[in-house]
Amino acid sequence: MVFTNLRDDIAAVMAHDPAARSRLEVLLCYPGIHARIFHRWANALWRRRWWTSARFVSHVGRVATGIEIHPGATLGKRLFIDHGMGVVIGETAEVGDDVTLYQGVTLGGTSLDKGKRHPTLGNRVIVGAGAKVLGPLMIGDGARIGSNAVVLNDVPECTSVVGIPAKAVKSKNPAVPDTFASYANVPGEVADPVARALTDLRDEVSRLRSRVAELECASDDHRRASEAALRMERVEP
Repeated sequence: MVFTNLRDDIAAVMAHDPAARSRLEVLLCYPGIHARIFHRWANALWRRRWWTSARFVSHVGRVATGIEIHPGATLGKRLFIDHGMGVVIGETAEVGDDVTLYQGVTLGGTSLDKGKRHPTLGNRVIVGAGAKVLGPLMIGDGARIGSNAVVLNDVPECTSVVGIPAKAVKSKNPAVPDTFASYANVPGEVADPVARALTDLRDEVSRLRSRVAELECASDDHRRASEAALRMERVEP
């Protein structure tokens, strides 16, 4: 079972990282793979209630890989942690199958309660570099979270979110296929909705300025024509 899961993890890296040239390279040089190995060991101890031993193994894995996964976290199959430095996965986090996490991702909690306080990620979720998913949120299957986004609310399945706080973005092509997108960057999707609104507002202000300038020019022409006509009336006998 352990070796089957390891083969699946390596296969996920080979499928999603063009820099991976061989399975041996992935096994020896990818910290995401090493973090998974440490977590399986720590999680097995955690489920046996050997709390301190589990935390110690988790700590060793953190020192070795730069990836901190609490031994109580639940991780699905074929999890791909790319680069991985700075990734933090909390105790009650649940991660589905075929999920991709990039460097700097935090699946964190916002409560001091002992219960569920970390997010749940569905299958095929992609979380871009530096993104923070905070609280007992539900991230639906196939969702994509843009780099540096801060997610504070549930994300429906097959939805892309960006920004601080994260908001859904619309696709120019609603039929975008459910394919892997590095760093949750999906071609054909529009930019941050807040940035788009500001851009539209700036364009509108520019159009209004042009129109005001035209009206002022027309007013000046009318004033000059009126003054010329008045002068002509005064000259005429």
